[in-house]
Amino acid sequence: MSVNRIASRYAKSLLQLAEEQGQLEAVRADMDTFQSALSHREFYLLLKSPIVHADKKISILNAIFKDRLNPLTMAFLRISVQKGREPYLTEMSGAFIDQYREIKNILSLKVISASPLDEQVRNRIKEQVKASGLASGDIQLETVVNPDLIGGFILELGDKRYDASVSRKLDLLRKEINTKVTL
Repeated sequence: MSVNRIASRYAKSLLQLAEEQGQLEAVRADMDTFQSALSHREFYLLLKSPIVHADKKISILNAIFKDRLNPLTMAFLRISVQKGREPYLTEMSGAFIDQYREIKNILSLKVISASPLDEQVRNRIKEQVKASGLASGDIQLETVVNPDLIGGFILELGDKRYDASVSRKLDLLRKEINTKVTL
């Protein structure tokens, strides 16, 4: 079975159980916390390691998260480790957040720009996306600064990417000049 299918099924189960128990928002916050912890290389490698026994992984998860995460989330983590699915916890937490956004009608939008965006520009971007009809609910806007763009921006929406950066336009111009010169 593929990693995406495993992650999606486990995430869906957790999402449905959290909804049934009225714990959806708490579990979503827990998944954000868990994903933050996964950004630490040692923790990530520990979960992926086939050498570390499941009991040891569970005791480490308890030591780190016992008082920080909802009991439902902790039970999910323990069961995942007991079933040998801990190498997929990264994907499961990501799938959970994606499914949460889908049911809550939250659009995830990433804007990469050459310089930091102020709040007014961020709000204008959100308004433009809503006006375009791409989003009917909330918009979660992530901004990234990449000075290599020189100017302009790159907009990423799911698997779609709109590149309006100066560096992209210069690359296109360079390619056009090169093709005309070689002719």
